[in-house]
Amino acid sequence: MYFWNVTDDCSSIKLLNVLVMMEQILSHFPQQGLRFVFAYGSGVFQQDENAATAKNMIDFIFIVDEPVSWHRENMSVNSRHYSSLRWLGPKYLSRLQDSMGARIYYNTLVSCEGRLIKYGVISLQSLIDDLLDWETLYVSGRLHKPVLILKKDNEHSTLNAALATNLQSAIHTSLLLLPEQFSEEDLYLTVASLSYTGDIRMTIGENRNKVRNIVHPNLPRFRRLYEYVMKNEKHVHWNQSSGTMEQSLNAASTYHHLNLLPKSLMFQLVNARSADGRHRDTEQVLRSLANDTECRNVVQSCVSRIVQKSSMSQTAKGLLTGGLIKSVWYGTNKLKKMWKL
Repeated sequence: MYFWNVTDDCSSIKLLNVLVMMEQILSHFPQQGLRFVFAYGSGVFQQDENAATAKNMIDFIFIVDEPVSWHRENMSVNSRHYSSLRWLGPKYLSRLQDSMGARIYYNTLVSCEGRLIKYGVISLQSLIDDLLDWETLYVSGRLHKPVLILKKDNEHSTLNAALATNLQSAIHTSLLLLPEQFSEEDLYLTVASLSYTGDIRMTIGENRNKVRNIVHPNLPRFRRLYEYVMKNEKHVHWNQSSGTMEQSLNAASTYHHLNLLPKSLMFQLVNARSADGRHRDTEQVLRSLANDTECRNVVQSCVSRIVQKSSMSQTAKGLLTGGLIKSVWYGTNKLKKMWKL
């Protein structure tokens, strides 16, 4: 309902070939305990100022029931995917996965079925927590954008509800950052930028036009992702024929959006308003912000704090999990892209 489905463009032979290739890649990994898998990035969807998808590395995220068991089985068949940390065993890798960064463990620059891939492993519970609360806004931020779902337990009601809540949170946060009148594309640009706000990689290593390059060629997919949420948002009028939107900026509407923000972002707002040493409860803070002309700046700053913390620690963890040679190669290529553009 909320994600680009493989049947959306079923007439495309090219898409079918991509799906066959994705399934072949997925077959190389343990299936036991694998609850949700999606692919994302420039290796899946065309991005402006980027090479054709077939030339780019494919990014995957594997959501598993129990990381220790999954890593153990994966290491028995794909040990070369791991850095020298594999010698410490799956229990250590799982502890490292949960104790640093965004609770996700990446193996990168892996050759599989003639393509370079990168895949992250995260537990189902950690994903649900991030979707609902934006503890790190890392994997939840990737799910603000169109992804290609390869496997999903549609009967897992908690996961489905969390995925829907994550999209709703992205809309409420974005509306607090947008003016009274804006275009549909402006909305998607704001949504897509949330998980990059404060990201250390946007300072060193990423194309500064990355967000626009993601959104512009994929407007129909963003529309399919957010159409249901926007049609049910009573505080916004969407003129679909002109692609324009108008929202109310009064205190009642602002409070409505603030009151529906995820827990970690709300916690940051309370901390920001209590920086002078005076304790204020959540209700006081939200009521005050709803009448404050600086609300937009405060919300943006608090989103940035969440992203900055997780991106810095996840980047540091990547140096360990990727190994020195792979990390240098990966970082160098990111910098080459940035300098070229």
